Amino acid sequence: MLKALDHFYEQQEEPTKSCLLALRQYILNTDVELTEAWKYRMPFFCYKEKMFCYLWTDKKTQQPYIGIVDGNKLTHPLLIQDQRTRMKILYIDPKKDLPVKILRQIFKLAIALRIK
Repeated sequence: MLKALDHFYEQQEEPTKSCLLALRQYILNTDVELTEAWKYRMPFFCYKEKMFCYLWTDKKTQQPYIGIVDGNKLTHPLLIQDQRTRMKILYIDPKKDLPVKILRQIFKLAIALRIK
């Protein structure tokens, strides 16, 4: 039987499914302190047991994105806040390669925020 976390990925349609799975692997390989959890009915990643980021898809466009916890404290031109008070998001194009350089920059900022 699939866990809720695995079921989330399995129910996605391609190319979103492959994109989210690649993001999952990228995030987990970013730092040994990053772990995966199922919170608020979505895949969350924790850094040293503190909420760090999550994966989700836009309801209207179905485009996947990474939500950065406390993203409101980060400054990066590609992070979008919209109506969110605490989070900022980064949309990912599922038809392209992961923007590894951008992800590295944002995760470096987000990890530094968690270390403080």
